[in-house]
Amino acid sequence: MKHIFSIIFLLFALAITASAQRPPAISSPDVHADNTVTFRLYAPNAKKVSLSGEFLKSNQLLTKDNAGIWSITVGPIKPDIYPYNFVVDSIGVADPNNTNIFANERFKRSIVEIPGSTPLVHAMQNVPHGKVSYRYYKSGTLKTTRQLLVYTPPGFNPNAKTKYPVLYLIHGGSDTEETWTKVGRANLIADNLIAQKKAKPMIIVMPYGNVRPAPMPDFTQDVIKDIIPFIEANYPVLTDTKNRAVAGFSVGGGQTLNIGLTNPNIFAYICSYAPYTATEEFQKNFTNWNPDAAALNKQLKLFTISVGTEDFLYEPVKQNIAMFKEKNIKLETLIVPGGHTWMNCKLFLANSLQQLFKN
Repeated sequence: MKHIFSIIFLLFALAITASAQRPPAISSPDVHADNTVTFRLYAPNAKKVSLSGEFLKSNQLLTKDNAGIWSITVGPIKPDIYPYNFVVDSIGVADPNNTNIFANERFKRSIVEIPGSTPLVHAMQNVPHGKVSYRYYKSGTLKTTRQLLVYTPPGFNPNAKTKYPVLYLIHGGSDTEETWTKVGRANLIADNLIAQKKAKPMIIVMPYGNVRPAPMPDFTQDVIKDIIPFIEANYPVLTDTKNRAVAGFSVGGGQTLNIGLTNPNIFAYICSYAPYTATEEFQKNFTNWNPDAAALNKQLKLFTISVGTEDFLYEPVKQNIAMFKEKNIKLETLIVPGGHTWMNCKLFLANSLQQLFKN
């Protein structure tokens, strides 16, 4: 009996110790009705904690209570989806109490959504929804198996006679194939615009665009020789040029120009968002580029470049726009306020989806 009491006492002591070591349950972020937001972090041994977010002009210091919980309330914040993180003693960390993580290979940030008084184009709305599927394909170009995401529109039936146009949508450098859905909400934007009859039902293919240590031109070949054949072999899609589009952001925007403009017989729609073009592939393709402008303009149904005026790529993007216009290439531009952000990406995509496959 004495032995049993000893075991019970030991288990009780262990439970008390574990309870003492367990962090307190806290909620973060808390979005309030007035669009202010409270952020909290349990870090009892930290000397300094600040909040970094694309809704702030500069980092803001949190205050610490007696329980070791740091907190701050900021705002009101303009409705949108924003990345943020804590800086704990000079080290950036994601919010451990928030399961919504920014999909990126280099930095780890969390995501906070500020809803609008009326639903925003990227918000979950009461409309029919499409499906996002994770698929694997064999890349002969890169000699490996790679993952991509495929959005199929509401009402999609792989066995029906309906065939769909396809948008190939590329993420930015160090982002992943999940960034366009987890941060850019491409699937919800498409759902909402299709429900409003502002966009045509389409399939959206979101590949993994990072090919390091392989050179970037390998991704162009991967798209042309591996991804497009995989989609056309496994989905009911329209396979003529006028029913294919390519779009992308940042590094993906530069890849969009390389892929689309060097393959005008494959893509009739090219939409480049804040393109990063300081690459060997772009220089090789366009430094001494002498296109047949009349033929290219006839082939392309839409060629657009979008950028924000505070984007760090604004000046080089303007130079690229000027270069294409000097070549007499028919080009539409969308210049908006803001920086190199996924807030602008959602705006650019929503604009493009309403233009694709209409001609």
